[in-house]
This record gives sequence, C-alpha cells and structure tokens, in this order.
Amino acid sequence: MQLPFRLGSRGSPLALIQARSVASALCAAHSWSEDAVVIVPIRTSGDKNRHQALADIGGKALWTKELDIALTTGQIDAAVHSMKDVETFRPSHISIAAMLPREDVHDRLIGTPSLEVLPYSGCVGTASPRRAAQIRRIRPDIEIKLLRGNIDTRLEKLANRQFDATLLAAAGLIRLGRNDVGYDVPLDQMLPAAGQGAIGIEALADSAAWEKVSIIDHYPTHLAVQSERQLLLRLNADCHSPIAVFAEVLEKNIRLRACLYTENGKFSASIDKEISQPSDAFEVGSLLLNQSSPEVQALFLPRVLSER
Repeated sequence: MQLPFRLGSRGSPLALIQARSVASALCAAHSWSEDAVVIVPIRTSGDKNRHQALADIGGKALWTKELDIALTTGQIDAAVHSMKDVETFRPSHISIAAMLPREDVHDRLIGTPSLEVLPYSGCVGTASPRRAAQIRRIRPDIEIKLLRGNIDTRLEKLANRQFDATLLAAAGLIRLGRNDVGYDVPLDQMLPAAGQGAIGIEALADSAAWEKVSIIDHYPTHLAVQSERQLLLRLNADCHSPIAVFAEVLEKNIRLRACLYTENGKFSASIDKEISQPSDAFEVGSLLLNQSSPEVQALFLPRVLSER
C-alpha cells in the first residue's frame, strides 16, 4: 500500500493524542519516518451535539459513523477509537486490527475525595447510565444531572459550582498529562465500562491496512476487551444499558467481573468468574442474567429474546 498511511481520528485534544500514539507505534513497528503517517481529523455527530445524552440521539454510533464512512469510501486507511465509545454491534466489513496497551481503567471522582463525603442530596454531573446507577447504588440521595463535553468543559462547569462532583476516566486524564486531577474510585465500588482505558484501531477487514496495523496489537489488552465486548454482545447492550465489566488476563485464564443494574441502582447482579477465552464471556452473560432479579432481567431479556 502507498504511504503516507492515513489515520482517521476525532478532532478532540484527547483523540488526537491517542492518534499520535498510534502513529508513533506504527512508525516504530515498520521503521517508517515520522511523516509516513498522517492524522486526518474527522468531526463526528457526537462532537457536534453536546447538549443531549448520547442514548437519546443515536448512541455510541455518533462517535463512529463518520469514521466508518471515511474508511468505507477510502478517505482513510484506519480509524482510531477509544474502545469504550465503540458500539457493541459493528459493520461486518470493518474489523478491530489492533489495540494499544491498556491504560488505568479507574473512574476518577472530581470535586470530592469520595462519594461518601458528598453533601446530602448533592449533585453529580454525568452522562453515563453506568456511572449514574453505581452512584445511586451507593448514595440514593444524590441528584444526577446530565453533563457532557470534553474534559475542560466539564471541569469548568464544576469550577462554576454547577455540580458538586463529576466523574472522568483516569485514562483520559493521564494521557492529557493531568494525572493529578481527581481521586480513583475503588473498583469494588465502581467497575469500568467495557473497553475503558483501551485505544483500538479499526480497518477494513482483510485489507493491506489491516495487516499493517495488526503488527502493533497488544494481545493481552485485545483479549481482555474482546471478553468484555462478548458479554455486551450476549446482553444486546447499548448506551442505555447500566453495565459495568472488567476483564484481566491472568497467567492461564481471564478474570471477568461484571455488574448489571437498574437505572436507579436499587437492584443489581454481579459475577466474578475466570474464563479460558473471550468467547466464554458470552455464556457468562447468560449466567449473569439467570441470577439477576426480575427488575434487572426486565432491562435485558426482552431484547435478547427478540433476536430468536
């Protein structure tokens, strides 16, 4: 294939940092010069609309569809994504070619050192059903208000006292050089979203670009995130779904932890199980549903049964 290699990315500061990391990895792996990879910023629908919850205006596809079009029409050779923003069901002609080593998966609480010390009926800003459900599980008195936008936008609204606290992914803060912001929420309180902390690179399946990108794949990260996404696949999960899941590659197996919630966090189900390969996570999703309360099952079973 011809150079320069065209790498599509959202145009946010964090997305461009991630794209540059991929570009550096490709240049190192193929002994290319720095100008052999060009980054093509693409504005997505999710970037254009920052005033509504993603679940209400099209879901995670708002982060990917313009990049998918650019891939399909040959405007770019590969696309860089935050894996937690990639929807569960993807076009069959597009495939994840590689993932970079995973960053910290914690959620960071900003504005207070812990959920426990927030004032009674305090206000937390988030657009994530997962985070909202886990907060309500711990503090049912807390008011949840919609908060979207990039990191600086959210921090500015927090500084202006529009919210008492908010949550951001530690990975994004670290990549932006802002590791001093916020406090890690323990994983036993708040498991991450599927793919959180992982950077994925997609290309057209069976293409020369896919082969070039696959060289930089970090296999343990790919195994872990693939496991998390298999569980989402079993549940037919979308961005409305309050699901937390985290997989870790151990010496011989993969440890998979997952929690399902109702939106108010009152009812939940959890599982902590070792599996031998990512496809096993599909059946873990079935186990999780079987042990769930009727209130939790009602959020998932109708959609799963409708596929049969």
